[in-house]
Amino acid sequence: MKVKFIAASAIIAALYIAVTMLVAPISFGQVQFRIAEIFNHLVAFNPRYMLGVVLGVFISNFLLSSIGPIDLIFGVGHTIITLGIFIFICKFVKNIWARLIINTTLFTFTMFIIAAQLNIVLGFPFWETWLFVAFGEFVVLAVGAPIMYTLNKRLNFKKLI
Repeated sequence: MKVKFIAASAIIAALYIAVTMLVAPISFGQVQFRIAEIFNHLVAFNPRYMLGVVLGVFISNFLLSSIGPIDLIFGVGHTIITLGIFIFICKFVKNIWARLIINTTLFTFTMFIIAAQLNIVLGFPFWETWLFVAFGEFVVLAVGAPIMYTLNKRLNFKKLI
């Protein structure tokens, strides 16, 4: 691996962790707005960002989750599965705005994985929890899409990694 790739992945992971820590009270639970999920949109510009995002989710869940090791399985698994599907879809979709919309929709839908975890571990009602966590994910990613699009014009995410 190139040093540039390793450094960029570490920076993304560190940013994900820092943002999650900053707003930890609203990053976990039945109703959550994990602001750091905005970094999922980086994969719309270059799939190589996936490593940094997954590492950020892993460390954040390891350090901050009150649920314990199961959050590493479900939370990290959710990110890997969803980004994996998204990367596959991106092979056929080249328009950045379409990718951002697909990413937002896909992550919103797959929050059933997190709802299942919260149902199994904490006994939260599945359908209600899925609605709540999906709503939080949708808001973060829908607000984050134009932010990331604008930042990309300045930073050119595709070539930074």
